[in-house]
Amino acid sequence: MSQSGSSTTIEIIDNFVAPECKALVEIIYQDRDILLINKPSGLLSLSGKNPLNWDSVHYRLVNGQIGGDGQQATPAFAEAKLPHRLDLGTSGIMVVGLNREASKSLNQQFQARTVQKCYLAMLSGWVEADSGQICAAIAKDKTLFPRVKICHETGKSATSDYQVIQRLDNPARTLVQYSPVTGRTHQLRIHSLEFGHPIIGCDLYNNCEQDNAHQSQRLMLHASDIYFTHPTTGEAMHGHSPNPF
Repeated sequence: MSQSGSSTTIEIIDNFVAPECKALVEIIYQDRDILLINKPSGLLSLSGKNPLNWDSVHYRLVNGQIGGDGQQATPAFAEAKLPHRLDLGTSGIMVVGLNREASKSLNQQFQARTVQKCYLAMLSGWVEADSGQICAAIAKDKTLFPRVKICHETGKSATSDYQVIQRLDNPARTLVQYSPVTGRTHQLRIHSLEFGHPIIGCDLYNNCEQDNAHQSQRLMLHASDIYFTHPTTGEAMHGHSPNPF
């Protein structure tokens, strides 16, 4: 930490190195303008600043993927761009632009919040209400990096709608569908913690040993559905990725 006059600058040191992800990025749909892909849990969306974190969804799309048999599993898409991201531990559906025009259109749709996304999450404990809405402002804090915090004074507004899908036993847990209204960093993770039901397998916002002993090999958060407008045809598109847990 360095000080200059009355200002204080906190230097963020990020030594995290993502573990190797052997699972492939699956191409669900392809045309000349877009891809719909299924991202595996444990893979970065974009390559990190640390040179050891080169492997990512974007890197694999641009360079092609090699399967376990040594053969090319997917081709290279030289102009592939990601208009949105999923966290390292989150799996599921993503849309990809394959040329400049398509990527521009998709970016505009995300900026205008016309893209709708649904997630499945396995939460700790039994959620009492069958549906509801979590409203809690989220703020970044360099002293918490890479976590964020709930702060109603300085945070940006954040809203998540949820619907209970199933309540399970041993241990008590609840499968919910989230429909985020906003798209803040770690929104679903910290909103789950805020209303008392953290996501199982979450390394940042869940310290319950019982929860993390169950299915602790991954974050139990999956992007299941995305709704958007095709950038060229104007067709209403729906991408779906089945629940993996």
